[in-house]
Amino acid sequence: MSTTEPYSPDADEPPIGQVRRLRLAGASGAVPRARDFARTALGDWGWLPAVTADQRAAVEDVLLVVSELVTNACLHAGGPDELRLRLAAKLIRVEVADLGPGTPAPRTPHRAARPGGHGMFIVQRLCLQWGVERSVDSLGKTVWAELAAPL
Repeated sequence: MSTTEPYSPDADEPPIGQVRRLRLAGASGAVPRARDFARTALGDWGWLPAVTADQRAAVEDVLLVVSELVTNACLHAGGPDELRLRLAAKLIRVEVADLGPGTPAPRTPHRAARPGGHGMFIVQRLCLQWGVERSVDSLGKTVWAELAAPL
């Protein structure tokens, strides 16, 4: 189930401050569902169709980060609980909540030729910043990443 916080659309301005949520707990095919959901949100927010190379790169970066964070939750945290996308004036914040106790980190040292373990390294390279917020009740966490909006 997905939800969208309401806003009044204006043809000239993106819906700054809008949040989109997709419940993923127990869902099969979480990664493709999350990517499709993100692609739809980006379209609604005016990021698509991407006309310039910079706009296309920004969209692909968001979709890749969504994929990597959801995949990480699937592999290491018992599955994602919820995907949230938050639109701000100059960035988008991707959040994936899960119930897992671990803390994701890029593999150090990063070895490009070695299979697996590249997800958080990719997130670190593509994002302005990223981090982990623990749930108030100590059950789980939210892994978040912020990317610049296309020019």
